[in-house]
Amino acid sequence: MNFGLIIIGDEILSGKRQDKHLAKVIELLSARGLALAWCTYVGDDPRRITDTLRTAFASGDVVFSCGGIGATPDDHTRQCAAAALGVPLALHPEAYELIMERVRQMAIEKGWSDDPNHPDTIHRTNMGVFPVGAQIIPNPYNKIPGFSVGDVHFVPGFPVMAHPMIEALLDTRYAHLHGAGAQEERSVIVYGSMEASLTPLMIDIEARFDGIKVFSLPSVDHPVHGRHIELGVKGRPGSGLLQAYAALLQGLQSPDIPLGPEMVR
Repeated sequence: MNFGLIIIGDEILSGKRQDKHLAKVIELLSARGLALAWCTYVGDDPRRITDTLRTAFASGDVVFSCGGIGATPDDHTRQCAAAALGVPLALHPEAYELIMERVRQMAIEKGWSDDPNHPDTIHRTNMGVFPVGAQIIPNPYNKIPGFSVGDVHFVPGFPVMAHPMIEALLDTRYAHLHGAGAQEERSVIVYGSMEASLTPLMIDIEARFDGIKVFSLPSVDHPVHGRHIELGVKGRPGSGLLQAYAALLQGLQSPDIPLGPEMVR
């Protein structure tokens, strides 16, 4: 299965907040031999969020959506998820109980009202209104849950909450996939060449070795290597990677193509 990430919020697109989800999700997946296939950023626009989620539900991918599941006027994710699915919203009974636990806890700690009919309590319990059929995602930070519909999972925008929730999903629901996306890379520094002149070799390697991808990473001002191209191959262990890399090096054997260090990842 592919893994995708959706990051929602005007504050990310405007630069008021720096995104901390992309790098962390890549890290969490990589530590489990998995990889992120795609990432989408979207602002607080209900139409765009609904379209993005409709695509996510139809993708068949495992998707983590971060942000917009609160109950303030700029939080649209819960409503957009329901619209994308074509189902109504309803207060989830287990989510309600978890939120009320939090309300009672804060009543003791901060003197808040724990009256279920108090306007503040009603507003807080709105955070447990999910698309019908959703399952909750426990939130170890403050008990206010996220929710899942199929393989699309909705967590808060706060990294301190979102990241443990995503990690728990990876280690429970998707534990059987660990290692499925493990890849290795072999590459070499190429000096004095243009990508256009290397493209035929890259096409040939991919055509000859099934499951192998060739990549080129040009740099014009590297502090050590200066202008160069990092040219390499990547694929699953045992997929013919070593043979493909040997063929790549063979194709680079020319006095006109000076090579630098080789790298293994």
